[in-house]
Amino acid sequence: MVPWIDSPGHRDWLSDQAGRLLDFYLGAADFDGGGFWELDRTGAPVTGRPKELWVNARLVHCFALGSLLGHPGCAALAEHGLDGLRRVFHDPDHGGWYWSATAQGPVDSRKQTYGHAFVLLAASTATQAGFGASDLLAEAVDLIGTRLFEPGPGLYVEGWDRSWTTGEAYRGQNPNMHLVEAFMAAAEATGDRGFIDRAGAVAARIIGEFAAADGWRIPEHYTAGWQPQPEFHRDKPRDVLRPYGYTPGHSLEWARLLIQLRAAAGAGHDWMLDAARQLFTRAVADGWDARRTGFVYTVGGDGAPVVADRFHWVATEAIGAAAYLYRATGDPAYDDWYRRFWDHAALYLIDRHDGSWWHELTPANQPGHTTWPGKPDLYHALQATLFARTPPTAGLAAALATGR
Repeated sequence: MVPWIDSPGHRDWLSDQAGRLLDFYLGAADFDGGGFWELDRTGAPVTGRPKELWVNARLVHCFALGSLLGHPGCAALAEHGLDGLRRVFHDPDHGGWYWSATAQGPVDSRKQTYGHAFVLLAASTATQAGFGASDLLAEAVDLIGTRLFEPGPGLYVEGWDRSWTTGEAYRGQNPNMHLVEAFMAAAEATGDRGFIDRAGAVAARIIGEFAAADGWRIPEHYTAGWQPQPEFHRDKPRDVLRPYGYTPGHSLEWARLLIQLRAAAGAGHDWMLDAARQLFTRAVADGWDARRTGFVYTVGGDGAPVVADRFHWVATEAIGAAAYLYRATGDPAYDDWYRRFWDHAALYLIDRHDGSWWHELTPANQPGHTTWPGKPDLYHALQATLFARTPPTAGLAAALATGR
């Protein structure tokens, strides 16, 4: 029997879903002020809020992928988004990119590693899709290496103020994780394998050291000296980027990245496959609701749910982890999990009335709006439609650009 992940009908369905997602987000462009608006639950632009760097950079990445897929409108919007990164978000005085801005200037002028990681990803994907983004790529590489890297711990800080003079004492694994993704894309865009070494060094510390020592749960928050802070944000358990506790979705995301990084790094990195399997097993044991389906957002140190709501991005990363682990191992159990995760998404997360995916569900799998009131994010759901259609031995852009 053909594995479910490889069935022709499923692959056709994935292609259809990718097209529907891209169509929904074509309406995000602000052709007057530059960049992209966030979208509400119906797909209407939310014009009353500043534009967010991470949302804009992710959309550039996605529209560049869309252009490689041959989806009309995506090439024009990738160019539009690149221009927005240059005009709306770029700091002409101090370099780098503002965390949020309007056409009139910065609203939050901090220089955050999380946002710069996505600028690097966007520029790398755009370059592979044939767009002129070498200026963005070069500046992002330079700032990440000179301003955001800490040579002692070998990891990356959270961020700085606008003038790069006052840094934040907090350290987090989340921006470091996304730099691993961005570094792998940069390696494919430039041919510089030094980026693979940088990604491997981050993985060795965050996963090989911190997660391995914590029962394969990944500590999210750290002091300036990179000591885990398990009590951080106990009073803010629903924080979008820095929630209290452990985040099963990040374990699943890391599992996917480790499979890809192992393929890129070559011989001698089998520990990454072992770690990916451990992370997947722990995340499913902690976060998956076997009765109602869906993943909880966060858990405590005992694995009990802290925030039991389901966020759409966690399901997409579960899909990616299961797909890549199946490709790496051939274990049919991962094909079965892949199907189960898509069953959950199809039954509860895909909004067939207004489009895109519900970004948040209650524990009963009903649409929720407490943390994610709209639908600003295309990145996670679009990638979920590509994981089964591209090999884990290449990034999404590289695979699409070379016909794989």
